[in-house]
Amino acid sequence: MTSPDAPCAGPDGHDGASAAGGVGSDRAGSDVSRSALDAAPRLTVLMTVPTLDVGAADEGAIDLARTLAAAGHRPVVASRGGRFEGEIARVGGVFVRLDAASHNPLVIIRNVDRLRRLVRQHGCDAVHAHGRASAWSAWAAARATGRPFVTTCYSGFREQNRLKHWYNGVMARADRVVAVSEQIGDLMVERHRVAPERLVVVHPGLDLAGFDPATLAPERIVAARNAWGVGPETRVVLFPGRILRRRGHHVAVQAARRLKESGLRDFLFVFAGEDGGRSRYSGELWDQVMASGTADVIRLTGPSPDPAAASAAASVVVGASIQLEGLSRGLLEGMAMARPVIASHLAAGPEAVLAPPAVGEDRMTGLRVPAGDDAALAAALIRMLAYSEAQRAAMGQRARAWVLSEYDPADAAARMLAVYAALCGPPATPGAASPSAADPAVDPGRR
Repeated sequence: MTSPDAPCAGPDGHDGASAAGGVGSDRAGSDVSRSALDAAPRLTVLMTVPTLDVGAADEGAIDLARTLAAAGHRPVVASRGGRFEGEIARVGGVFVRLDAASHNPLVIIRNVDRLRRLVRQHGCDAVHAHGRASAWSAWAAARATGRPFVTTCYSGFREQNRLKHWYNGVMARADRVVAVSEQIGDLMVERHRVAPERLVVVHPGLDLAGFDPATLAPERIVAARNAWGVGPETRVVLFPGRILRRRGHHVAVQAARRLKESGLRDFLFVFAGEDGGRSRYSGELWDQVMASGTADVIRLTGPSPDPAAASAAASVVVGASIQLEGLSRGLLEGMAMARPVIASHLAAGPEAVLAPPAVGEDRMTGLRVPAGDDAALAAALIRMLAYSEAQRAAMGQRARAWVLSEYDPADAAARMLAVYAALCGPPATPGAASPSAADPAVDPGRR
């Protein structure tokens, strides 16, 4: 571990890493070597995340804390907290309560001093922000203490004006910008001109041990369908994830109306996500359901107590997002349960869902449609449901094989640890061979 006040500076005087040499980026196609990780010192990483509740950043921060602790490092997580804040201590980290979710400039400024003190108190070697509000405080604290600054981008933020563009741009100020998908990485380059050598694409590693159709008891599937009130002949179209406008549930309602008007029978849309009718959007959504005459084919059920069984009980799993999402955990879990998927082009990129015309039907794992296009979504559903059970099963098996190979937790952990090793690795010993020469996955700019 570095001294609490010792900066990790590059040779050009820039705090953190120099612009040379990307780390473990899928863009560069480099392999992560275990030697770089084994040689890394034990690190303490200060992480900021708005909340520890339900959401991509929340889950990502908890997963990263688990990764760091499992590798012998110490995560310190500053957050407003939430129902899963206890997970940080459980995985071996330190939880510090901080109003990291506030957009109030005075709170953000006040948080800078608090984070600076945490860096010195815990001897933190790097600062890693998940979320824009917390990133502004984290960026200022990292620069004030000379620590490397890392951000993780989980989705494409809306940019209605120049002020919003500037506000979102804090995520691009990092020494390393981690994107959870190629689409998010491309967006950061396009909007904020992030240099490719500072950009790292790390697909999130998913613990899918509980998502194996071979070990799922049939009774669990029956229980899921009974909870939805559907018979054995009804084809369930599952929409996992929180009930949010950007997730496009209103588009799905219009698609359901089109399916009814086309004469399609024996189908049910299940919106299985956090909300339970508590938000303004869910109220508007139900008004839309009633006005469109689709109340008999749509259920707003809240999150399933058994997500694996919910996916297995569906004929197809759908993501209809109208705003760029990094990667939908619900979609990936559906794929792990050998379900074919339909995704808008903003819900999942071509690296996540293999779909025509990019691949032939013998390789497809699902279909992709333009975001916000209810007619295209309805057409894709008609096409998917027209396939035989055997064809959908084969598609689902390919989807499972793909998600298990591409979202492996061990690979994601190795790539993230390599990022930290590159930014905060040990200084070169005089006369010793350069670690970067021995291992191209280590960034020489850290020394």
